[in-house]
Amino acid sequence: MRHGVSGRSFSRPTSHRVMMYRNLVTDLFKYEKIVTTEAKAKEIRGLAERMITLGKDGSLHSRRELLSFINDKQIADKLIKEIAPKYAQRSGGYVRITRIGQRVGDAAPTAQLELVK
Repeated sequence: MRHGVSGRSFSRPTSHRVMMYRNLVTDLFKYEKIVTTEAKAKEIRGLAERMITLGKDGSLHSRRELLSFINDKQIADKLIKEIAPKYAQRSGGYVRITRIGQRVGDAAPTAQLELVK
C-alpha cells in the first residue's frame, strides 16, 4: 500500500531525482521559461514558487537556503535582486504551466513552464 507516499519517483534514485529538480529550477530562473514533460513541470512548480518566496524575504537565512538548493550563485542573486521584487505584491502563483502537446520521439506530454509576468 502507498499510504502517505507523495510525489513522483521518475524511476530514478533519490539523489538523481533531487539533482534533476535542482537543475530544472535553476534553469527556470536562468531562462525564465523552459520546456519539459508535464510530470516534471508539475513536480518543480512548487519548488520554484518556494524559492521565489524565499527570494522575496531576502534575509541572510533565506539567501543561504536558496544557495543550498540552487546550483549557481549568480542565479540566486538574480532571483533575489531581479525576479523576486516583481512579485512583491503577489501572494503566490508565480509559475505558469502551459501544455504544448506531445514530444516527437516518445509522445510524452510536454509543457512549458514560465514565470508569470
